[in-house]
Amino acid sequence: MKPKAGIKPQDLLILLKIVCWKDREWRSIDLANELGISPAEVSMALERARSVGFLDSEKHKVMKAPLIEFLLHAVKYVFPAEPGPLCRGIPTSHSAPPLAKRIVSEENDQYVWPHDEGEVRGQEISPLYPTASDAARRDSKLYELLALIDALRVGRARERNIAAQEIESRLSELVLENK
Repeated sequence: MKPKAGIKPQDLLILLKIVCWKDREWRSIDLANELGISPAEVSMALERARSVGFLDSEKHKVMKAPLIEFLLHAVKYVFPAEPGPLCRGIPTSHSAPPLAKRIVSEENDQYVWPHDEGEVRGQEISPLYPTASDAARRDSKLYELLALIDALRVGRARERNIAAQEIESRLSELVLENK
């Protein structure tokens, strides 16, 4: 028996985009265009997500409970991030909405995804996937979900707890009830 393929960072990016579209009809090419990922990679990602239980058998409905469980309990171990050197970029983690309103941080305690068009200086956090920052700039819901996931990946206990509550709340709102 062939072992299941593990989940990759682009798979999460794709799943989160599907979640943000909620009830919208979509095709793989739509995901590829929106996320800057090749159509072949989107196809492989959808199959991996289905094989681990994050998508239904038709690969169109996100399975809320397994995805939430993975994000809250495994993402920081499977896709860890470490703050890097100072750079200019797009705020993430506690420095981005929605956490920036709830967590007070010093100007020198900012986290950013490196980006040429970024306007904030902070410690570099590698995005979940290289095209994630550009995709997030085009979709505020996706941006907030990715920033919350970064809070789980690099945040302190309070930031992780608030991010976990926000992720659970947002996914419950965006994903129709299923397994």
